Amino acid sequence: MAKNNRLLYFLALLKIIIPYFLQNPVYEPHRDEFLYLAEGHHLAFGFMEVPPMLSVFAWLTHLFGDGMFWIKLWPSLFGAATFIVAGKIIQSLGGKSFALLLLFFPFIFGGYLRMFFLFQPNAPEIFFWTMIAYSIIRFTQTNQNKWLYIFGVSVALGMLSKYSVAFYTTSILLGLLFTEHRTIFINKHFWFASLIAFIIFLPNFLWQYQNQFPIIFHMKELQETQLQYISPVSFLSDQLLLNFPCFFIWLTGLFYTLFSKQYRYIGLAYIFVIILLLIGRGKSYYAAGVYPALFAFGATQLEKFTSVKRRFLRIAFIAFPVAIGLLVLPVALPILPPQPLADLYIKMNTKQTGALKWEDLKDHPLPQDFSDMLGWEEMAQKTAKAYAMLSDSEKHNTIIFCDNYGMAGAVNYYAAKYHLPEAYSDNASFLYWLPAKISLKNLVLVTDDHDEKEHDFAKDFQSITIIDSVTSEFARERGDYIYLFKGADDNFQKYMKEKIAKDKAEFKY
Repeated sequence: MAKNNRLLYFLALLKIIIPYFLQNPVYEPHRDEFLYLAEGHHLAFGFMEVPPMLSVFAWLTHLFGDGMFWIKLWPSLFGAATFIVAGKIIQSLGGKSFALLLLFFPFIFGGYLRMFFLFQPNAPEIFFWTMIAYSIIRFTQTNQNKWLYIFGVSVALGMLSKYSVAFYTTSILLGLLFTEHRTIFINKHFWFASLIAFIIFLPNFLWQYQNQFPIIFHMKELQETQLQYISPVSFLSDQLLLNFPCFFIWLTGLFYTLFSKQYRYIGLAYIFVIILLLIGRGKSYYAAGVYPALFAFGATQLEKFTSVKRRFLRIAFIAFPVAIGLLVLPVALPILPPQPLADLYIKMNTKQTGALKWEDLKDHPLPQDFSDMLGWEEMAQKTAKAYAMLSDSEKHNTIIFCDNYGMAGAVNYYAAKYHLPEAYSDNASFLYWLPAKISLKNLVLVTDDHDEKEHDFAKDFQSITIIDSVTSEFARERGDYIYLFKGADDNFQKYMKEKIAKDKAEFKY
């Protein structure tokens, strides 16, 4: 066991280190990362899009200086922790070194490489899904009630990281209900653990209640703008593509658990999760948390299958994920600057895989996530250019306003470097941080609308000038404009007050 532990922790350390060397330094934080980093400046028990957990790590990131190392450290740590927990599942099943090596491949050669390097709620969510599975597995193995309490805490902390943890919690409980382990529901410690989970989650629930459940509005908006375009066929095919280099490992785990009397609830939980996400038109990566436990079971069974007579197959079990994983590596992380990466995609005919298709359902030179990591500092720099055109007295009566959370988050992230005041937006959780009344004479506006000066509010200013635009060729924000509006009258003050009140009212259920 000690030898296996050394290997387990060594591989976990590699999981932390490797992505830092793979991602090209030309790439900036992701658009969504800017939003979650901004939440670290406004700590609360909840936010419009997510529960509060990630904001704590954002606060720590600010405390340590906001560098890319710290932004990427937290998801990397959750990735390593997820690997360790899945490794503990292997050890509980009697698995040894080869099983741990097989388990390592999905974390390096699949979708987890990106998920555990982006500062997003997916990283802690996947970890807590895995902890939920591990705690139930250990309870069914040992019948020790302490695992029920670990289960309850994992569910609660998972719900504080991302609400979709409820999907897996529901699914694994349904899985238990359809097996001999249904006796868990008459165990008083299960209900005590559930009460503890509810108490831990209660502050966020109360925050949602006090703010009239903005998560419901957010999910409805997500359904209307993104989820409605997801087809069941693409969702199911993406489950294979998500971890394609290692698909044989998780499929082995799935089939084993479905036909195992002791662990059938794990296989059933997978089926129930997929059904729930199909009904809710979830994005393909919403199911990512269900796979580490399946990888653990699959790796253990493949190790046992090749332990004596079929050891030659181990070469294939290593060679396939490594060979295919190296091919998909440029899609998992941006390992080259934009132009060379786009050229590589053309040579590899990557478009045929669907990896270059964005939310607009069109193919682009780079994956959407990678284009969402470009152009932000240029935007902040050109915003500073507009702001510098004002005199000191004019700056006292000026605000920077951005159309979306990515713009506002990026300008604020680079604000200290370019001597900018706080940027505002009425998009996403930035809406909560808008003052009820904004008094201004001048406005620096960051927008993707070339016709802003044609809107009704524009007539309330004495002058309007397009200062510059984002020109980064591969940035999703390419073509965004920086305007300078000067000399607002009283009508604009009234317009802004009414607009803020209306926007805040709309984000309530």
